[in-house]
Amino acid sequence: MQAVFLNAMSRLGSPVVLVTTDGPAGCQGLTVSAITSVTDAPPTVLICLNRSNQSHKVFLKNGRLGISILGRGHDELAFAFANSALSPEERFVFGTWQAGPLGSPLLDDALATLDCTIENTHSIGTHDVLICRVHSITVNDAAGHGLTWFDRSFHYLPPKCTPC
Repeated sequence: MQAVFLNAMSRLGSPVVLVTTDGPAGCQGLTVSAITSVTDAPPTVLICLNRSNQSHKVFLKNGRLGISILGRGHDELAFAFANSALSPEERFVFGTWQAGPLGSPLLDDALATLDCTIENTHSIGTHDVLICRVHSITVNDAAGHGLTWFDRSFHYLPPKCTPC
């Protein structure tokens, strides 16, 4: 059942984001495709993190995180942040970063960034669902194609054509 479920979920396109944190527990970051908006009043997103991931406890202890929505040209960066063999220091060599208002690293050339606090956590199976309140948002109007994960590989979504 698990293999069939994973195969079925590979047919569901997902955004590709980097989730990062910095604070008293340290600096960490990882690639996530399990993210979605919850509500716009107040702006809230949910992110799913595997509890066995080495960075899981750091996110919870810091209580805040940054989300950088990736686009075309960020494939190598996404792979680096998904590579558990790389240390946080090695991951952050990729890309150019700025601390967001709450202190989490945000990618300079991301399609958009969200600076959040973790408001609630729900444990389900192997993962925690983090409910995150968004405190600050930047949108890169010059950004191009969006990066998605579908059928176990990256794909690109074209930007809105204005005018077409």
